[in-house]
Order: sequence, then structure tokens, then C-alpha cells
Amino acid sequence: MTAPVVSPAVPARLPIARQPIWTADGQLFGNEFLYRSRDGLPAQVDRWHSDRQDVATASVLDVLFGDGPPVATSLAFVNITRSFLVDDRRLPAHAGRLVLEIVESVTVDDEVLAGLQRLRSRGYRIAIDDFSAAPDQVAMMPYADFVKIDCRDVHRQGAALVELARRHGAMLVAERVADAALVDECRAWGFDLFQGDELGPAITLAL
Repeated sequence: MTAPVVSPAVPARLPIARQPIWTADGQLFGNEFLYRSRDGLPAQVDRWHSDRQDVATASVLDVLFGDGPPVATSLAFVNITRSFLVDDRRLPAHAGRLVLEIVESVTVDDEVLAGLQRLRSRGYRIAIDDFSAAPDQVAMMPYADFVKIDCRDVHRQGAALVELARRHGAMLVAERVADAALVDECRAWGFDLFQGDELGPAITLAL
């Protein structure tokens, strides 16, 4: 018997990685779940065309909320592309557990803003990923429950970036916290949540 053919546009259940997100007092707040290749390695999805990014996101959501055994037992942060915001692709009905991380390639228009408002009204939480004060990101800030900032961008742009991110009351997540000194710096900057290799690297899960 020959093996079934799997369409490359709808990949089979692929590995995903999990990286913890911690509170300032060391409590687990949630996890970010990341796409991985069939070999369990990072795939540099942020460099892909948007159509392929859509497929990667759908694959992660299927692993988390599909028919398999449960993987996400706390808040699940997942990178989300435009298609999921404007209802071109469906989201799983697990709004209370899912945080939609809007990737930096999403450009703002009326459809995106309406989608953000609609999804928040349904109970989904919104995070702005890799916030660097780009105009599209600033336009989405009123809808954000979380704003995630790469520590390197704070070093480049200064504390004003953190103050801007805080403007609408979102919780601030420090990303790429790579060593103990950065943990202390992020606390001093006033971050609420912490994510990075110093506190727990992204680990590919055995599914």
C-alpha cells in the first residue's frame, strides 16, 4: 500500500516549540508556541511570504487546539497574520486561552482595525509582537492587551519606547531576555512579563 500524499499547502501535524513567559515574581504566566520544521528546527517564518506564514500559523493552532492531546494548559501566545484578523481564516474557539500575537508585517487598514475590535469582543486577547513604534503598530495599540518589546530595541531607542508602549494600559512583555543583567534592566524599565533564553529557551515538544 502506498503512503497517502499530503498537500504542501496544508502540512501534516508538525512539531512546535514552547517558550515560557514569566511574571516579575517568577510565576508562569503563559507560553509562546512557535512553528518548527519537520526536523524540529526554527524555520525563520518571519522571512516567508504571507501565504506561507498563514499555513505555519494554522499548523501551530491545529497542534494546540485540534483533535490531538492538549498541549496548551495556560495562556497560549501564537503569532497571527492578517488573514486571521480579517476572517479569511478561522480561529479556534478557545478565546479565553489564546493570545493573538500580531506579527510586525501586518499593515493597518479599516479591515484590520475592525477585526481587532471584533476579536476582542469575542474574548481573544491581542498582543503586538516586536513593538518598535512603527506607525502600523501604534495604530493597533488601543486594541492591545500586551505589547512585546525586544530588549535590543529598548537599548537602541531608549526608555521612551517603553513609555509609548505603556500608553494604552497594555501589559509589557520583555522579549529576548538573554542574560541575568537584562532581567534586572527589564525590571528597572518597568516590564510586567519576561521571556527569553535566560529564563527558559524555546523547547521543541515531542508530540
